[in-house]
Amino acid sequence: MGYFYISAAHKSSGKTTLSIGLCAALAARGLRVQPFKKGPDYIDPLWLSRAAGRPCFNLDFNSQSNDEILDLFRGRSSGADVTLIEGNKGLYDGMALDGSDCNAAMAKLLGAPVVLILDTKGVTRGIAPLLMGYQSFDPGVKIAGVILNQLAGPRQEGKIRQVIEHYTDIPILGAVQRDPNLVIEERHLGLVPSNEAGEVEEKIACLRQAVEAGVDLDALLRIAKPFGAAQDRPFGPVSGDPRGEVFPTPRVRIGVARDAAFGFYYPDDLDGLRRAGAELVFFSPIADRGLPPVDGLFLGGGFPETQMEALEANHPMREAIKGFIEAGGPAYAECGGMMYLSRTLRWQGRITRMAGVIPADAVMHERPQGRGYVRLREGPDHPWGGGKGSEYPVHEFHYSRLENLSGPLRYAFDLVRGVGIDGSHDGIVHKNLLAGYGHHRQVNNNPWTQRFVDFVEGCKNQSRH
Repeated sequence: MGYFYISAAHKSSGKTTLSIGLCAALAARGLRVQPFKKGPDYIDPLWLSRAAGRPCFNLDFNSQSNDEILDLFRGRSSGADVTLIEGNKGLYDGMALDGSDCNAAMAKLLGAPVVLILDTKGVTRGIAPLLMGYQSFDPGVKIAGVILNQLAGPRQEGKIRQVIEHYTDIPILGAVQRDPNLVIEERHLGLVPSNEAGEVEEKIACLRQAVEAGVDLDALLRIAKPFGAAQDRPFGPVSGDPRGEVFPTPRVRIGVARDAAFGFYYPDDLDGLRRAGAELVFFSPIADRGLPPVDGLFLGGGFPETQMEALEANHPMREAIKGFIEAGGPAYAECGGMMYLSRTLRWQGRITRMAGVIPADAVMHERPQGRGYVRLREGPDHPWGGGKGSEYPVHEFHYSRLENLSGPLRYAFDLVRGVGIDGSHDGIVHKNLLAGYGHHRQVNNNPWTQRFVDFVEGCKNQSRH
């Protein structure tokens, strides 16, 4: 079969919910569906992974070279029957004026035909100039079909179909009516992640049924670009695939916090830790009463504010994590994980106690405090970095801010671009802990997983002497 790219004229057109439904509908046919998501994002990939039954991987111009993107895409598509790439924002939206980092650029790099999701609220004949403009703006982008979304009813659908067929040659692959049951609840960072949303499978089934009823899946598969020889070259089994992947014998055990409060992890980062020689031991700071036997900790991002009372109530776990770090245990915390390590967490008038490792209070605000691409320059205090002066492209997206910081603090990074912890620095270093707002990604110019595993092993060996 092949692959295609899901995009839209603008954000909030419903492309994520329809992508989830498409993954589920195609998987229900017995097809092996491999999802990808453009850009730095944790939440949408969680949903796409659940719907497809295979981990979703991110393709990002900011952190990856074109060759890395192609290698990841080709390798992870190996063994799939159909690959779906979901874009972010609109087809031509990006940071670069020349469009070199937009969805259209990604589609052209991959050679993927584009399926455009059209939000039809309040429009009929106006669809024609929009589509004609999108076609002519960049002739190198192949808009292979459209799916009409948010239709008010059969009458509007009929009018829009007539308009598209009269003014363009773009096939209409489907039409989905407006339905509140298809909406996934949103939160300040986007959709509520599937690791904490209730009735996840029921929601995915509802989206699948809407797609099966409204989209011509056979026509969609016909416009998919067949995998070529380049796509078929082996990369290694997909993480989570029944074939499994053979990792080296573990040198260390790393505890990874994963529950309704913490769930922001890239699957290729987790595999990077495994390839570097780590056995990953997942645990819940909400439900577990103590740490499992581990040599290091990885506390990822998430929504600790939504679980703040439960996190506070688990006093034994808070004390266990604090004790591990204060005793010199190596730990890495990103965003939500760092918030958990602060003294207190404040949100919507409530204040709860956290682990108390970092001398600061995490305070949630109504507007983003840091958002977008970040560039970090490594300083001399980084406990396991690549060397002073090294620069890394990362991303941040947080509504919280560390306030009431006390005592002299050491930082791993100076900010070249971004907000970080105080507008100038990111990455608090305390004993063998590194905690910051920046989300790092295991890529060629930032091999953090290998460095962290080596650091954990060094701390483990040092503790034996």
